[in-house]
Amino acid sequence: KANAIYNTLKMSILGLKKKQPKTFKVKVITMDAEMEFSCEVKWKGKDLFDLVCRTVGLRETWFFGLRYTVKDTYAWLKPEKRVLDQEVPKDSPITFHFLAKFFPEKVEEELVQEITQHLFFLQVKKQILDEEIFCSPEASVLLASYAVQAKYGDYDPNFHKPGFLAQDELLPKRVLMQYQMTADMWEEKITAWYAEHRGIARDEAEMEYLKIAQDLEMYGVSYFAITQNKRDTDLLLGVDAQGLHIYSPSSKLNPNRSFPWSDIRNISYSEKEFTIKPLDKKKDVFKFYSSQLRVNKLILQLCIGNHDLFMRRRKVDSIEVQQMKAQAKEEKARKKMERQILAREKQMREEAERAKEEMERRLFQLQDEARLANEALLRSEETADLLAEKAQIAEEEAKLLAHKAAEAEQERQRLEVTAMKTKEEKRLMEQKMREAEQLAVKLVEQSERRLKEADHLKQDLTEAKDAERRAKQKLLEITKTTYPLIAAYSPPPAPPEAADFGYESASSRLDFKDSDMKRLSMEIERERLEYMEKSKNLQDQLKELKSEIESLKLEEQQQQAGLYSLRSEARGYVQEPVYIPHSNVCIIASPDYLLHFLILILSLRMLLVLLRND
Repeated sequence: KANAIYNTLKMSILGLKKKQPKTFKVKVITMDAEMEFSCEVKWKGKDLFDLVCRTVGLRETWFFGLRYTVKDTYAWLKPEKRVLDQEVPKDSPITFHFLAKFFPEKVEEELVQEITQHLFFLQVKKQILDEEIFCSPEASVLLASYAVQAKYGDYDPNFHKPGFLAQDELLPKRVLMQYQMTADMWEEKITAWYAEHRGIARDEAEMEYLKIAQDLEMYGVSYFAITQNKRDTDLLLGVDAQGLHIYSPSSKLNPNRSFPWSDIRNISYSEKEFTIKPLDKKKDVFKFYSSQLRVNKLILQLCIGNHDLFMRRRKVDSIEVQQMKAQAKEEKARKKMERQILAREKQMREEAERAKEEMERRLFQLQDEARLANEALLRSEETADLLAEKAQIAEEEAKLLAHKAAEAEQERQRLEVTAMKTKEEKRLMEQKMREAEQLAVKLVEQSERRLKEADHLKQDLTEAKDAERRAKQKLLEITKTTYPLIAAYSPPPAPPEAADFGYESASSRLDFKDSDMKRLSMEIERERLEYMEKSKNLQDQLKELKSEIESLKLEEQQQQAGLYSLRSEARGYVQEPVYIPHSNVCIIASPDYLLHFLILILSLRMLLVLLRND
């Protein structure tokens, strides 16, 4: 039994091993994803292609294919042959690229599914950025703006800040090198167009991109190097949805010659030779040569596929295509309605947000107004307190000013009384000054008269001295002449009384002369002393008068200063003090008083000068 069970299990395991098919790994790279599959060895190219289409969700399969690299060129996976029987790489996993093999003439009419549009958009965008399709700078910027709209949606300046496109590749390097512009400048240009696409959905933006790209000269063209004969290699063959085109190597934009699909009757190749037979048998057959047989096979495969699609476009759509278009139309209508609802909800949400922001702003504004009102209230209260305090201070100041005004009025009345007294004293002072002037005049006259008398007395004294001198000389002369005679004729001696009498008489005459002189000198001395005493008395009187004038003057200055200070406080005027030159006197008085005072001072100075001279 044990052996039987073992043999049974062994046979079942071997049976299971025989039933499991052999597989190989495949890696498929689309424009936006990478997928790995485990394929059976017997799978044909169509099996793998259908698996990829089902995985992607693609129904418009006639535009696409699986491309792989063979040596220095590429090839498309044939659907009718097994995958491993073709010249696929021997790597594990085997890498294929899921790409558009054929391009539509009018993308808006032929591309039905959104996934188809998206795959075409990604492939054409890559070809433009890789410079496989030539695009002008202006068209590149416009296409870049639609690409940004498809990726980021509507432009929002609050979200899309400067520099948000820094990591995106949007323009060909040739365009970037052609102009001396910074990345920020290019971003500004793209953003300006991008802002105008507001409201365009992603599929619509991609379709607009393809509609602009399909008008480019190199769109959907596959180029191959050919020669018109075996020696020349100076031509390019282009295959696209419209037909075959012959280009010069220097220009891929404008073909030298074109063969539309409607004018071609037959296309064939024999090894490296390729033949194009026009529909018009009168026209010459066009032959060219390629470098490899594999290239001729690829050209023929592309020609057949493009020609089939060219004929298919001119027929009525199949039921499958009609169903797809109907479904796509319904889907677009549904999405359009959803977008409208979404746009309406978005608009309502934006309006609600704006209303909310407005309410918040209004709330903040009201809060600010309330805060300002509170601050204003506090300031007004503070101002009221300050005004009340100021009013109190002003009231106190008013009382103080009233008190000062009363005091000033009393002071004014006192000063008026003082001024009246000052006027009386001034009148008396002027009278005394006039008396002093008169006295000074009298003294001057008296001094002049005394001076004249002194001159006369001096003259008389001089004459008396001269007479005395002459008398003494005569007496000496008489004595000298008479004395010898007396000695010679000596008379009898007179009586002693007589002799004494004579001598006495002579001496009396001499003494008489001396006594007169002495008397005159004493009289002169007496008068001089009297004159000196009178001068001293006069000087004392003048000093007393001067001191009295000084005291009156100081008292008048004080009164005038008080009166003028009071008037200055009332009128806002202060009279400047007047300094008398060559004196230490400073007065505050009117010009008339000053003039009289100066006249008095000058008169006193003249009197003092005369006294000094005497």
